[in-house]
Formats: sequence, C-alpha cells, structure tokens
Amino acid sequence: MKPRIMIVEDEPGIVDAIQYALETEGFETLCFPSGTQVVSSLADHAVDLIILDVGLPDMSGFELCKQIRQLRSVPIIFLTARADEIDRIVGLEIGADDYITKPFSPREVSARVKAVLRRTGTGNKPSPCTGTFAVNESKRQISYLGRVLDLSRYEFDILKTFIRRPGHVFSRDQLMQIVWEHPDCSLDRTIDAHIKNIRAKLRTIEPGKDPIVTYRGTGYALREDL
Repeated sequence: MKPRIMIVEDEPGIVDAIQYALETEGFETLCFPSGTQVVSSLADHAVDLIILDVGLPDMSGFELCKQIRQLRSVPIIFLTARADEIDRIVGLEIGADDYITKPFSPREVSARVKAVLRRTGTGNKPSPCTGTFAVNESKRQISYLGRVLDLSRYEFDILKTFIRRPGHVFSRDQLMQIVWEHPDCSLDRTIDAHIKNIRAKLRTIEPGKDPIVTYRGTGYALREDL
C-alpha cells in the first residue's frame, strides 16, 4: 500500500503543489480545506502522516492537533506563515513532529515527509510502546506490565504524552497546553494532583518502582530505562 498523507490546508494553490509533489514521489493524498471534517475522517481512514496548516479558516491548527492527538499518534507536520519562535515551540510541544514556515518549496515538504516517516516509522503501526507501557488509542487505554490501568481522561492524556517521548522533561505549563482544552482556566497544582494519581495507580501494579521522575522547579518525565 502507498503511504497516505492527509493535507489540511485552505489555500488551493498550496494544496495542489504539495499534492503533486507527494503523488509524484509515490504517496497517496487525502485533502481537506478546513479542520471540521478531519477528526471524523480519521475515524474512517488510516493515514501515515498529516500536513496541517496552523491558520485554518474554522479553527486553530494547534487546537486541531490536540484533538487529533486524542485519537491517533500519527506524525504531524505544521505549515505556518508565522515564523515566530514562540509558535514554533508551542507547535512542537503540542505534538508536532516537524514545522515548516511559508513560503516553502514543495520538494522541501516532500523531503520533510520522508524524513519524519523514516524517523517515526510509517503509519498504521502499533500505538506507542516502551516495552513496559502499551497504548491503545482507539480504546483510550494504557497497559502497564501487561495490565490495563484505570485512568481518567486527563491521566490518560498525560501518561500518553510521557510515553511518546521517554526522557523528555515536560513543564507543568507544557502539559497544560498539550492536555487541557482551556489551559488558562486550570492551575499548575492540577498537574501535580494528576501525576500523584497516576503514580498511585502504577504502584498498585509494581509497588517498588516509580516510572515518573520529578525534576524540581522544572517538571516531569518518564524514565528511559524501563
């Protein structure tokens, strides 16, 4: 099967250029001019990577990325006309695998797509798994040492975020931005409470081990040596 790339972009000229470049390289493409239908489409179509415009007409690409991350761990490349470093950092922390600033060459996009697929592996692969943890995206379940954890919505999303990037230290603010729909309405201590609950549930399975490391004054990370 050809790798399938979803393009979410509202400018027809850009879509045509990217689509032509990708299909010439042997990719199959699926295109949407807005974010409205993307989430429902992902329930019916497996895709290997998503090229996502930050400035969509109906919603923020960052917000759509967060919604996608609730369903799939598919690689995402952001497209944006804003070169601001803050946007770049926020985009990558939310869960993007790469970031391309307009204007760009369609060949560059094609090369970036290939690089991300090589780095992450092509789509339709099993959910993220460290050997100790296994994530079932469709059922929103995480198993620890072969046993399914009883997690709340936010606990699932926090732990899944850790599993996707073992060893990476996430600040409380970054976790808020990734997991919460309205992060400004929540407090930093909310993260601490959820981490405490996750640790307690992990200890019921393996009492003598704590897979989550606290970095005082910085944040939390999942151990890499599990």
